[in-house]
Order: sequence, then structure tokens, then C-alpha cells
Amino acid sequence: MHALLIAAGYTGPPPLTLARVLTAWQPSLGAAAAVAFGAAYWVGVRRLRARGGVWPAARSWNFLAGVGWLVVITSGSIGVYAGVLFWARAVQNVSLLMIVPMLWAMGAPLTLLRELAPPSVRAPLGRALRSGMARRLTFPLVVTPVFVAPMPLVYLTPIYPASLAHGWVAALVGLGLLAAGWLYFWTRFRVDPTPRTDPYLVSLGISAAEVVLDGALGLAVWLGPLLAPHYYLALGRPWGPSPRLDQIIGAGVLWIGGDLAGLPFLGVVLRRMTSEDAEQAAQVDAELDREDEQRANALARSAADTGPEFTGDPERPRLWWEDHPELAERFRRR
Repeated sequence: MHALLIAAGYTGPPPLTLARVLTAWQPSLGAAAAVAFGAAYWVGVRRLRARGGVWPAARSWNFLAGVGWLVVITSGSIGVYAGVLFWARAVQNVSLLMIVPMLWAMGAPLTLLRELAPPSVRAPLGRALRSGMARRLTFPLVVTPVFVAPMPLVYLTPIYPASLAHGWVAALVGLGLLAAGWLYFWTRFRVDPTPRTDPYLVSLGISAAEVVLDGALGLAVWLGPLLAPHYYLALGRPWGPSPRLDQIIGAGVLWIGGDLAGLPFLGVVLRRMTSEDAEQAAQVDAELDREDEQRANALARSAADTGPEFTGDPERPRLWWEDHPELAERFRRR
């Protein structure tokens, strides 16, 4: 479609100004799907609360923020100019891989589905999550390449120019980025039930690898040849940065923007790791308290069964000094 429009003399939307950043708009299937997804989530939350269930408001806000940002990058100014500006398409792709799925994972949609689903659906869902196949698919050595490979695959192969020229390719790329990001953040945050409970340090290691690859990709795009030059040169955009400067800005978005988008992830992981350690410490303390109480009860029962040794009173428990050699002898003399 874009190729046909360019052949017909289409040069893209009007120049991007601050006013158009806030007001530019176009309808899109992505925005419609996002709104439908958000509406279904909101209805589910209301149904759960109407049945007396408890649902944290922070989860709802996170999920709906992801829906809102998806609408912005597909129908707002980012979506409007993603077909003519390299950096706008870079913002869109980084958002699809890192921001939207991260917010959705914090919204715990699978937990909401489990709470509302009938037993005939809940049981198969639980078995699928506990299956060996699910555990293998969410193994860190599988999740890591699934998360870090999509961006280099898109930008360093013919996929990128194809996504500019054909809408259906762009849709598949967007869905692939969303799926890869969801798999990663779902299994790393563990807000929803997951097949595995790998240590959070594994997530930090994957994040370090992602930072390195972001830098490598940013440098490759910055210093490398123009990507999709025939498309952008044929567009003949008479305003804005040159194709080279546009690509340099986009390289910065892929590099620095990807790292900045990962900062909230690190914060969430560290917070959950700290809270999980506190919960485990509380469980250990409670278990030790139960063991101490059981040991004290056992000693009390043993003393009641054997009876006191010092006096003939069968009702009196032994005092602590009666087992001390010097103190016991001194009180006996008295």
C-alpha cells in the first residue's frame, strides 16, 4: 500500500509540529484491538469485585496504561508518522517490545482470567501452565533469545523495508514484538502464575545481555548504511531531518530508549526480589516459632509425666535452678 501511494506522488503527512504531536490522529486496527482488550479487562475486574473478590487498583492502572500507550503509538502522532520517519517507527517498535507488554504483565491478566473462568476452563489452564512443554518454553535459555533477537532481526534483515512497504508485514512484526515482550515480562515478573520460578538474578542477567545488544544494534544502525533507502528516498519528504539524520536519531532511540525503557523493569524486579526475600524470612521465622512452641510443649508434657524430683508435690513443675549442680545443692542444704 505504501509503495502504491509513493508511486502516486504521496509524500506523507504534513510537517510534524508540536501541535501535531498532540493532535495528529488516524484510525487503526491496532488501536481498536487495544481498546477492546482494555474493555474486556475492565469488565472482568468489575465482575470480580461484584462477586466480592479483591483486585489491586495498581494492576488495573498498569494494564490500562499499556492499552493507552498502544493506542498512542498506533493511532496517535507516533503511528501517523511511523511510515515517514525512521525514528517514529523506532519508538513504535521499542514500545511494542518493552513498554506495552511490561505494563500488561504488571496487570496480571492471566490471574484475572483464572479468577473468572469456570472450573472447566480453569483446570485445563492450570495443567497447561504446569506442563513440561510450558516449562521448557519458558526456560531462561529460550526466553533470552526470544526477547533479544527480534530487534536485530527486524532492522538487520529485509524485514524492515518489507514492513514499510506492506501493512500486513508491519502487523506481523508488531504482533511478534508484543508476543516476545509478553513472554519475557510475564515469566520474569511472575505476577501471573508461571510454569517456572527461576531466581530474579536470572532476569538481571538477561537485562544485562539486552543492554549490550541494544548498544550493538544502535551502533550498527548509526554507522551502517541507510535502511530501506529506496523507500525513504522515493518518499521525497520535503520537511524534517534528512534520511541520514533521521536514521541517526532512530539509532539513539533503539539504543538509549531501549535502555531507559528497561529501568522500570529493573525497579520492579528489585522490588519483587526484596519483597519475596522478606516473605521467605517471615515464613522461616514463623516455622522456627512453631518448632520452639512444639519443643516447649513436649518438654512440659515430659516433665508432667516423670514428676518432680526435688519435692513430693506431683503438681509442681521443675524449676530451672533444680538442674544446676551448685544451686540445687545449696537449696537442699537450706
